Amino acid sequence: MQPVETRAEDPASPTVTVTGKKEPVVKKIDKTVYDVSNMPKAANGTAQDVLQATPEVSVTADGKISVKGNSQVTILIDGKPTAMMSGDDRVVALQTMSGTDIASIEVITNPSAAYNANGGAILNIVLKRNRKPGARAQIQGSATDQGLWNVGASGDITEKDISVHGNLAFRRDGTLKFRQSAVDWNNPLGDQGGQTLQTSEVFVRRIVESAALGVDYAMSDASSLSLSMRYNNRHSRPLFDVLNENRTTTAETVYHRISYGPNEQSDDSASLSYSHQDDGTALKAMLQHSNTTGLIDKSYRDVFVAPVRDTGYSHGATRSARHLSQASLDWSRSSEHGQWGMGLDIQDKTDDISNYQASVYPSTGSEVPDPTTTNAYAVMTTLTAVYLTDQITYGQWQVLLGGRAERMALRVSPAKGIVQTGYWQAFNPSVHLKYTVSDQADLTLSFRRSLQRPDPRDLNPFTTYVDAQNLNRGNPGLKPQILNSWELGTNLDAQHLSGNLAVFYRTSRDTVTDARSVDADNVLVTSKQNGGRARSAGITASFDWTPDAKLSLGMDAGIYRVMLDTPDLYNLVHQDSVSGYIDLRASHSFGHNEVSLDAHGQSAGITPLGRYGATSSINLTWKHQITRTLSLTVNANDIFDGSRRTYRTDTSTFRQTGFDHFVAQRIYVGFVKKIE
Repeated sequence: MQPVETRAEDPASPTVTVTGKKEPVVKKIDKTVYDVSNMPKAANGTAQDVLQATPEVSVTADGKISVKGNSQVTILIDGKPTAMMSGDDRVVALQTMSGTDIASIEVITNPSAAYNANGGAILNIVLKRNRKPGARAQIQGSATDQGLWNVGASGDITEKDISVHGNLAFRRDGTLKFRQSAVDWNNPLGDQGGQTLQTSEVFVRRIVESAALGVDYAMSDASSLSLSMRYNNRHSRPLFDVLNENRTTTAETVYHRISYGPNEQSDDSASLSYSHQDDGTALKAMLQHSNTTGLIDKSYRDVFVAPVRDTGYSHGATRSARHLSQASLDWSRSSEHGQWGMGLDIQDKTDDISNYQASVYPSTGSEVPDPTTTNAYAVMTTLTAVYLTDQITYGQWQVLLGGRAERMALRVSPAKGIVQTGYWQAFNPSVHLKYTVSDQADLTLSFRRSLQRPDPRDLNPFTTYVDAQNLNRGNPGLKPQILNSWELGTNLDAQHLSGNLAVFYRTSRDTVTDARSVDADNVLVTSKQNGGRARSAGITASFDWTPDAKLSLGMDAGIYRVMLDTPDLYNLVHQDSVSGYIDLRASHSFGHNEVSLDAHGQSAGITPLGRYGATSSINLTWKHQITRTLSLTVNANDIFDGSRRTYRTDTSTFRQTGFDHFVAQRIYVGFVKKIE
């Protein structure tokens, strides 16, 4: 479940009104807001590209996001959670969402109690809206090789008290993927053992259609009503050809597993919000409902090379539907020394998932379902939370105190079997302190405790097919993880130089980790379990230098130590490693041109019972303003093709090594035409 982030004390967050030049960076006591509305990279890029170029944020080619080394990240749209930004679905959503629609990115590294952090940092994507009187429109498009292109149109009109804004987009995108995985396994209770090698190459081509519509009605000078709706549809038909080589002490099998898809995903959302501000008091109420449905077709045919035998056929599919309904009420009031607020948040989410796997007899077309991997279940989560905050300004001190009380009910309902229900209550405090040393420098301290809820797919009470080498088996008994985060920092803001330096310490207990075994068919089975512990501590820094209006340079980097204790077959395994990241950015304007560079590097690191390799990305953008309303943009992404990531896992029952290579190296040429 994703959190609700609408707050009465920050009522303007979901809407951007373009009335003049905005500050590129706005730092508040609990978050930093980066204006990306004029980022050259956004013209041809996606939301993932925009996030990758945002300070403090790291994004890999396959969509893994971290904020200052914290990989537990919640994504919001206009301050609200949606079904499409839950779980792994958000990767495709961010990779197909147009970057030109984004006005700003709010980075919240240590959320206050007013936010439902779900255990980590928050990134809020604020979309563009223009409430200036009159009508405006914009058309943009771009293309690259492999027949990939996209086109979109957006516009808004404001007449008296009503503003209407909307956009339409069509996209043909794709990703080339290379993968390899080698497993050496053994049964510690016997003499069985073997090796499996799996390699694949696939080009996933997607067709994406999206539309959005919003209406704002100014009921009075103090009150407004807003309605927004969004729809997205994505479908692809990838061809997978996976080579499998399996060896045991008694036999060897080599075959190709070929799959044709299709894969489909669609999502929609609608929200209605009311806000009122008057005499130092702010009230905001919001209702929202969102849905995401998906189909991943796992049908395949096995073409055997050794030993020679008849081709085997299978029909498989995973269908999922997620429904998220939420209501929130936030109220704040000015006090003698600041502002205090309170709120109520109610969320109800249902994940329906069904898995089907059957052998097919090609002569007759008849199917025989596999009872071990054919199943269906639903996960229903209800969350009720109330929060109270008090922001106090006293001399050079600014303090934001908060407490959030949450109650969660979690029910796992298999189509066949016993329903399991769990309840959790928690009170999570937060503290944010800011001491102003001078007009140019301040010191900050923040603390937050929060719960991280289990992913619904990890609660699956059945075994599901992943590929020829892997099966998943869920654990409906998982409980939430408990996380604590401390951060101490200082901010500097001089005439041409701004930056921050911070140290952090994070802990996690009841951490969810993988539990692995090998079944009777020599296939790796991965489940989930509580019982792990994690700690991390590090230092981060970010600096921006703007010597003049035409040149800007920036850097953010971090180095941190990670300590993991993970249950294995017989005991806890302790791991200890140092990791880091560095992001560089530069832009220069000359005449009607602007050139910008963003470079990213992430070191190797550890995962529970494993390691992952380093990755890098260097991106170059050139924007040429042809006329006042027409611009040309060229994006060269991942110039040196540094997205290949290796991994290794070592347990008592198997050792796995491999790599994932999501090829992001590509050149886009596009345009933006404004109609005013």
